[in-house]
Amino acid sequence: MFDWFTKRRRQKLTEVPFPSDWENMIRRNMVHYGMLDDDERRRLRGLIQIFIVEKSWEGCGGLELTDEIRVTISAGACLLILNLPHNTYENVETIIVYPSDVVVPERKLGFFETALAPLEPATPVSGQAFEQGPVILVWDAILESVRHQGSGYNVVYHEFAHKLDMQDGVADGTPRLRDRAEYRDWVKTCSREYLRLLKDVEKGKRTFLDEYGATDEAEFFAVATEHFFDQPQQMIKYAPELYRVLKEYYCQDPARRMERNLCAGQQG
Repeated sequence: MFDWFTKRRRQKLTEVPFPSDWENMIRRNMVHYGMLDDDERRRLRGLIQIFIVEKSWEGCGGLELTDEIRVTISAGACLLILNLPHNTYENVETIIVYPSDVVVPERKLGFFETALAPLEPATPVSGQAFEQGPVILVWDAILESVRHQGSGYNVVYHEFAHKLDMQDGVADGTPRLRDRAEYRDWVKTCSREYLRLLKDVEKGKRTFLDEYGATDEAEFFAVATEHFFDQPQQMIKYAPELYRVLKEYYCQDPARRMERNLCAGQQG
């Protein structure tokens, strides 16, 4: 019964005409939108309408939330799940947006804990995702990724990839997959690519993937997701097997979209 009410409510949301100014915001702030075909854009707009209403939004640090902020974040988050089950962000309840980098306080030891290594000091962050908590984003960082689309940097893709990773209850770089064969392929391919990145970073070699991906397996998946959507053709060149498993997981082919868009532009 609950599923029926949810489905009906979502249907009503998507029956409302999508505001033209919202679409202008998406076109301005997400270049990938222009590469989608008509059906994909229609489905993405529907997901955005649902996402904006179903999630709780909070502006902090003096930031006044606007439609542009909500729509831009929603578009990036929903692009990731365009061809995934639409309850994929069931672990996202609240999205907190700050105007600029947030300084996360140094973690305090628990009463029974002993420090085996130095605790991380307070550091500024542009985004964070919590397994049993909100997604925190920084609007300045989002605008930076908008200004440098195609650079492989996108804080929205990064943090919502973490939430996809966390759906099985642990942030380990392996999201919820379809079957054992896909798990085996994923672990084999991503472990190899992660270790390659780790070795290259340790040797000081220049890498295609941002070196932050060498932090751990969870950050590797989030960074790889950024490059998959933002630099798909380069990923095919430098990490073709990684591109393949991400293509199979997301059920999307950004490189093909980019080629199709380029061809259309040349013909025009």
